[in-house]
Amino acid sequence: MSERREVAALEDISLSLVPGSFLTLLGPSGCGKSTLLRVIADIIVPTSGSVRVLGRSADEARRQREIGFVFQDSTLLPWRSAIDNVRLPLQVGGSVRPARRGRSPEELLALVGLAGWENSMPHELSGGMRQRVSIARALLGDPKILLMDEPFGALDEITRDRLNDELLDIWRQTGTTILFVTHSIHEAAYLGQQVLMMAARPGRVREIVPVDLPEPRELAMRDTGDFAALTGRLRRILETC
Repeated sequence: MSERREVAALEDISLSLVPGSFLTLLGPSGCGKSTLLRVIADIIVPTSGSVRVLGRSADEARRQREIGFVFQDSTLLPWRSAIDNVRLPLQVGGSVRPARRGRSPEELLALVGLAGWENSMPHELSGGMRQRVSIARALLGDPKILLMDEPFGALDEITRDRLNDELLDIWRQTGTTILFVTHSIHEAAYLGQQVLMMAARPGRVREIVPVDLPEPRELAMRDTGDFAALTGRLRRILETC
């Protein structure tokens, strides 16, 4: 039996967000990006310190359904249609309070570009379409914060670029605060208003880099000198993490 030792996944993390902002998280593998999202979502309970989400504990925010979560895998139930997968939180977690009901499942599928695909089964959808369903499901009940753990990492580059633009449209339409984990320097720079750079062992904030790019974002800006300078700066910081 090998000897086990305790490892500090996160240490001295201090972070506050402006409501409605878009923050991307970038850092080397094993630096605690996914762990940080799970702590905020009350999936993992920290051994020390405290987490406040919208002025309350993470546990209370989760119970009030203020938090949506999108994983790298779409985690759809294969025996349920797209619309029934979006409806699932209502059946598992109970009804959403009327004051925060927000868009209907049908409206959310339309928001993510899947109007007309409501009755399709997961095996009939592409990987990008399945992720759209998972985003619609996470937005059910109008959460104030959307946590996204590398949701486009397994997709091809063309699909990923398209979903980047669609996500920015959804963010503008909903006003939801988004925390987005990625291993892509270009994705982090393109999506975020700020990029949180994390260092590893233990996971900690290395630097928060502001993104000064024009709005609305367009893929063509990735060919500009300003974008190259930004991604170059992020890459240099990563080399020290």
